[in-house]
Amino acid sequence: QVQLVESGGGLVQVGGSLRLSCAASGSIRSFVAMGWHRQAPGKQRELVAAIGSSGSTVYADSAKGRFTISRDNARNTAYLQMSSLKPEDTGVYYCWVDLSSVRSWGQGSQVTVSS
Repeated sequence: QVQLVESGGGLVQVGGSLRLSCAASGSIRSFVAMGWHRQAPGKQRELVAAIGSSGSTVYADSAKGRFTISRDNARNTAYLQMSSLKPEDTGVYYCWVDLSSVRSWGQGSQVTVSS
């Protein structure tokens, strides 16, 4: 099973930036896709961004133009660069990878945007 370790969350003011990292225990070259979901208090977990093995990306409408997902195969790590953060971006961000039809999740990173 793939182990994922997340880092980079924290407290930031409105308009600020954060970069989340998701380091995998093995090579990510074979992963079909990687991404992040977000879970705000009292709400369901929702997709924020995803990146395929070819580099194709998908973003939630709320993330378009502000967030950028990328992957570094040499470091077995994916990144979510978040800019122009808003209070509604607050939540726990969960990294995931898809491999052989199995999705593995990271432990989650808290992101809090204060106004």
